[in-house]
Amino acid sequence: MEIKKEIRELLRNKNAILLAHYYVDAEVQDIADFLGDSLALSQAAAETNADIIVFAGVHFMAETAKILCPNKKVLLPDLDAGCSLADSCQDGDFENFVKENPEHVVISYVNTTARVKALSDVICTSSNAKDIVESFPENQKIIFGPDRNLGDYINKITGRSMKLWNGACHVHQEFSLEKILKLKNENLTAKILAHPECSKPILTISDFIGSTSALLEFSVKDDSQIFIVATESGILHQMKKESPLKLFIPAPGENDSCDCNDCKYMKLNSLKKIYNCLLHESNQIFVETEIAKKALMPIQRMLEISKFTKND
Repeated sequence: MEIKKEIRELLRNKNAILLAHYYVDAEVQDIADFLGDSLALSQAAAETNADIIVFAGVHFMAETAKILCPNKKVLLPDLDAGCSLADSCQDGDFENFVKENPEHVVISYVNTTARVKALSDVICTSSNAKDIVESFPENQKIIFGPDRNLGDYINKITGRSMKLWNGACHVHQEFSLEKILKLKNENLTAKILAHPECSKPILTISDFIGSTSALLEFSVKDDSQIFIVATESGILHQMKKESPLKLFIPAPGENDSCDCNDCKYMKLNSLKKIYNCLLHESNQIFVETEIAKKALMPIQRMLEISKFTKND
């Protein structure tokens, strides 16, 4: 309790804001000024009046905040908090892929480095990917990267045939179909909720597919009392808070030593690391000026399209 109080005092004294993703540990979620998925966190970063942004998430999220707020200090509690999906798409390889497919609009998932964003026409998140894709004419050729599972799902629900980069998130790729079906057999009334980064077999058996925030919203509004949740287990904390009488079961991965699938990078965030980076204003995130300028345009385009479709 003492370190939480000290963090709150530092945030107040330094005119700082703590942003946290749903996938970080519960104790970090509970002290955040703003908690959300990638889209909501990008919007919060763009709108904040704080001088310092502490980002309890992973590197690409903090980079996005820095691109949107170049004059603010952006701190990442642990600089080793990377992303397997972002790592699966190196900018040099992606640039060659884009050059090999001329006349294609490039839509990149937010889970990418600033350099990949700088090669893109528009960014998307799992919350708005469908709206972003459908903002282009049906005959428009599109490259979608780096998540092949999300891209394949968007192709299916929009009827598009986007050219997909072959990347994946290690958390969502490794859910066990066999173990999930076994859980379903043991809980026949349970509904399976899945993030669209999951592989096609997992999505095929799911009752609802959506972004992290959409899964949370569905779990609150739906009448079901039991849910098997196929995404990073951090979201279960908010699901239980919102619906304390419902049962939420984390979908198991292939690893026999764990009954859930956690992101090792998200779990690097801790109260102690948040306190230290804020106290010393260390672990600053920097983005090269030219890269930031190029990456800003597709991010702003995403935010504009999202705002328009939300108000439509």
